Amino acid sequence: MSDLLQNVKSKAQQWLDSPVIDSETKQKVQALLNNSDTKELVDNFYKDLEFGTGGLRGIMGVGSNTMNKYTVGVATQGLANYLLKTYPGKTIKVALAHDSRNNSPYFTQIVADIFSANGIEVYKFAELRPTPLLSFAIRYLKCDSGVVITASHNPKEYNGYKAYWNDGAQVVPPHDKNIIREVNAITSFEQVKFNADKSKIHTIGPEVEQAYYAEVKKIIPNQDKIKKHHNIPLAYTSIHGAGITMVPECLKQIGFTNIQVVEEQKTPDGNFPTVASPNPEERSAMEMVIAKGKAVGATMVMATDPDTDRVGIGVRNAENEFILLNGNQAFSLMMWFIMKSLKDRSNAYIAKTIVTSELVDLMAKNYGIECFNTLTGFKYIAELMRNLDGKKKFIAAGEESYGYMAGGFVRDKDAVSACAFFAAMAASAADENKSLYDWLIEMYAEHAYYKEALINVTKKGQQGEQEIKAMMEKFRKNPPAQINNTTVTRLLDYQTLTEKDLSSGKTTQLDFPKSDVIQFYLEDGTKVSVRPSGTEPKIKFYISANTKLASKNDFEAATKKLDEKIKGVEQYLQSI
Repeated sequence: MSDLLQNVKSKAQQWLDSPVIDSETKQKVQALLNNSDTKELVDNFYKDLEFGTGGLRGIMGVGSNTMNKYTVGVATQGLANYLLKTYPGKTIKVALAHDSRNNSPYFTQIVADIFSANGIEVYKFAELRPTPLLSFAIRYLKCDSGVVITASHNPKEYNGYKAYWNDGAQVVPPHDKNIIREVNAITSFEQVKFNADKSKIHTIGPEVEQAYYAEVKKIIPNQDKIKKHHNIPLAYTSIHGAGITMVPECLKQIGFTNIQVVEEQKTPDGNFPTVASPNPEERSAMEMVIAKGKAVGATMVMATDPDTDRVGIGVRNAENEFILLNGNQAFSLMMWFIMKSLKDRSNAYIAKTIVTSELVDLMAKNYGIECFNTLTGFKYIAELMRNLDGKKKFIAAGEESYGYMAGGFVRDKDAVSACAFFAAMAASAADENKSLYDWLIEMYAEHAYYKEALINVTKKGQQGEQEIKAMMEKFRKNPPAQINNTTVTRLLDYQTLTEKDLSSGKTTQLDFPKSDVIQFYLEDGTKVSVRPSGTEPKIKFYISANTKLASKNDFEAATKKLDEKIKGVEQYLQSI
């Protein structure tokens, strides 16, 4: 028997021997042990769930590597222990929220029970609510921490646990590592305090949402144009998620009166019955809202993921057909609109991640606004904001994976305010008798045409994790000299924190935390980034190519040229 299988069986036996674990769970563990095919047993027990870029996330099931009452319980007890050590003698407060996923209310109640059993005051939403409202509530209620139960846009089998700190942002070093240390110090489930003190669990009232809407109204530009074009049709779907509780209301609050909701996807449902995956990055998840948009003559269509921190949008092109903007296009367009409209640019800054379109960096430079780059994950953008509070003026931030944030009242990506912002942009474009697609081409003509693509390679389970590690190691030990018949000129490795000029051999240090990311820059300006996902069993390849656009009339020819470049890079990556 291999050492791995021996360790897995030993860990499974510990679950069977625990007096805390219920009989139904034990029966399922025993069934895994009895099965001659050990793959599921190994996948469920070969490691413990860890906090990654999106917190704790995994397939729901039995075992140390899945989301269940006991792994959630250990994580919460570890967080509670850390809070008690960090704030000795203080009345500690936490806020909790959850989305529409299966078991989300159940897991949230377990979290509330454990915190309360540890003497911590708990403030919990009575029903599902978007993740950004949790971030806002932490700040509004002056909480010390918070948790939202969600697996964001992952398939229905998943659930997760995002931990937040007192600034409303997801935990970053040193807190994440310290929490893990406390979690790892829990050696048995008997150490988890599951018995609630109900007197310490409180319901969050509607005043928090009203305060949130008031903050959104402060940052929405061109409100006179919204008033003028308030009746433009806007089609929206929550894809069975939490967005239905706030997005339509937020749009109404800023003045829009013709919001068309996809009724078939309106009811929250963790099985997401109308889609293969509730991810607005995937065209299939947008099909029903596009159909709705066509039926009602919508100016724009929008879809949010289950916890409403990401939004996909579709706009009409010159042929009046809906075109889905990817995250880079939507974010670039938002930044173009914000930066060119900004009256006072002094000491202002925006932020993005290292795998997000460098068109944003170029535009910021052209407008005289500082642009900071962070590692992937909005928690790093929030950390930057915290470090610059009182020193510089934050404007907006975003990432290529459909996450955006304007204004500093939320410290995580926020699809509720983003929907309001994109709607306001559509009204402003309508005031010029244009669509957001027209604006997109104008932006490219004014600055440069950047086009991006993303390849996701899924590698599940323990074997898949090893394959992803091997792929990253291969890129590090044998970096390509050419990609798509074009010379690689620069190599950036965020694990060793080095940037190497391949023509001169000169090496410089990167000023970032360590991360498992590699980037290649080609002689023609093409950029390829490679990183394992922090939330899914995938390795991701980000491709970006660019060219100058002499005029709007050259858009189609330039698109063909960039598509050919990107296709060549994709073929190279698929061949290795």
